[in-house]
Amino acid sequence: MKHKTKFPPFPDGRRVGRKSFTALAAAVCLGCASATSWAAPEDKKKMTDQDIDNAVEHTLLTDSALLNNQLDASVSEGIVTLSGKADHLMARERAVKLAETIRGVRGVVNTITLEMPSRTDDELRKDVEAALLYDAATDSYELTPAVQDGVVTLSGTVQSYREEQLALHVAKGVTGVKEVKDNITLKPRIDRPDAEIAAHIKRAIAIDVWLDPNFITSEVKDGVVTLTGAVGSTAQRTRAMMLASTSGAKSINVDGLKVEPWAKGRDQRERTILIKGDPQIKDAVKDALLYDPRVNSFNPTVEVKNGVVTLTGTVDNLKAKRAAEQDAKNTVGVWRVKNLLKVRPAKPLADDKVAQNVKSALLRDPIVDSYKIDAKAKNGVVTLTGTVDSFFEKSEAEDVAARANGVTDVRNSLTVSYPAYPYYALGYDPYWDYYPPYYYHRSPYASTWPYTSDAEMKDDIEEQMVWSPWVDFDDIAVKVENGVATLTGAADSWLEYNKATENAYEGGARQVYNNIKVN
Repeated sequence: MKHKTKFPPFPDGRRVGRKSFTALAAAVCLGCASATSWAAPEDKKKMTDQDIDNAVEHTLLTDSALLNNQLDASVSEGIVTLSGKADHLMARERAVKLAETIRGVRGVVNTITLEMPSRTDDELRKDVEAALLYDAATDSYELTPAVQDGVVTLSGTVQSYREEQLALHVAKGVTGVKEVKDNITLKPRIDRPDAEIAAHIKRAIAIDVWLDPNFITSEVKDGVVTLTGAVGSTAQRTRAMMLASTSGAKSINVDGLKVEPWAKGRDQRERTILIKGDPQIKDAVKDALLYDPRVNSFNPTVEVKNGVVTLTGTVDNLKAKRAAEQDAKNTVGVWRVKNLLKVRPAKPLADDKVAQNVKSALLRDPIVDSYKIDAKAKNGVVTLTGTVDSFFEKSEAEDVAARANGVTDVRNSLTVSYPAYPYYALGYDPYWDYYPPYYYHRSPYASTWPYTSDAEMKDDIEEQMVWSPWVDFDDIAVKVENGVATLTGAADSWLEYNKATENAYEGGARQVYNNIKVN
């Protein structure tokens, strides 16, 4: 099954706040969300290509995951063209994902070239096979990699589009891989009628905290899914496409799903989607877990009280536990998640074997392969020690360890050489979803922190919020004193609350006090 995305025509870029909306979508019910009619609000602030270009360049220059790469961007009518050199495939793809999260970006053309040490095709084939077997979510997939001139082709069968994407992501995360081609066949357990597929898609979009179903219409005919309407960023369009790629869908057409900066993903949700009762939240969380191939086979128990979700039960790997928590947080109506899931490996491994598997995986990973990271295991708990350059690399090492069979927890004792460099979260993508927010925990007295005046810092923080597709800057006030940022105002969700905190750190704050009220 091939999923082809064409960029829509270039409408004028607009950004307005919640208070400026002049037309709203008709009310919808949970599980049957559909956009009937909507009208763009009046222009409040035009975004020029130069504005967008500056925002993309700033993100690429300051993201700690890309510091060793030479990347450039140019913008024409909202379409970003990336060029330059990257030292591995994951950096090349990360640059695209970061550009997609900038408000006003309608699409990304990737011309970045790769410069990395060459490896033999046989070495790459063996490492891709090992990576698929190592990851607790893909170890059972019936897939075979073939490699020619550094290009990996995955063949075989999986049951869903998300399983397919997960396998491709794992293959891309092997040092030396230049490209991954998809020759995977989807074989769902059962054939599903169009009406069932359509209901599934509407439900998935309606309960997802990243999207607003008021502006998205979905239709299904002969298994072909067509999405139309508006989203606030290219990243949100990517997520809508992912959610629409449910079992039974033959292809996804998003030509009519336009990127409009004003359609920010949750502006009027509270007025049209009523997920206020605990029973509705519980059903929504259970559906979210069902859609995730890393979690669904374990069927965790979900309890909800006053919007607080408690997860209990047993999973056989740490990544599944963390993915379940993230899925719950990405569900509309959830205020907090208490993760009481127990990790009990299906086939316990000796500690020395677990440690060796983690060390091998770290050596295969292109982000951390150049660092001397030691891994030790005791009763399934892995402790990582050594030194890396950034918090992004520290988080990547932990994520690699968490994916291993036999690992019940990870104690990350890695030292960071340059703690002042932030990295940007990519939570909109289901397979980049768990990077612990270490970069929140910065000392206000860190000697590595570059001096910035309070006025400059305030301006930088506000600029981060303006360009974020997740935060409504009109409703948030920023105050900076001695490098400490205080945020006040209102937000519609804990997602927006957390993203505002991220924006403040990305804008240079040494410490952030978030006093935003969540409605």
